Amino acid sequence: MFVATLAGVFKYTELPEKYGPFVQYKASIEDKTINDNDDIAILDISGTESVHVLFLDSYKSLKEIDEELQAADAKLNHRSKQVLEGYL
Repeated sequence: MFVATLAGVFKYTELPEKYGPFVQYKASIEDKTINDNDDIAILDISGTESVHVLFLDSYKSLKEIDEELQAADAKLNHRSKQVLEGYL
C-alpha cells in the first residue's frame, strides 16, 4: 500500500501549474465543473510520480476519502488526515 501525503489545499485559481493536468483529468472523470473558489487537495503518492486530486466539496467525511484512496491502494498519513479534517 502506498502512502498519500498532502501536498497542499488550493483554490483553483491558485493551483500550481504542474497540478493542472491532474485536476482537469479528475474533473473529467467526475463530470465536474470546476469553480474558481473550489478547495482542491493534492496528495502526493509516495514511491510514484502520481498525485491524487480531491475536490473537497465532494466529500462529507474523511471516511469517504479513505475509501477512495483504498481503492487506489493508498492510505492517507496521519498529519494529512488532521489537516483535511479541518476542511470537511
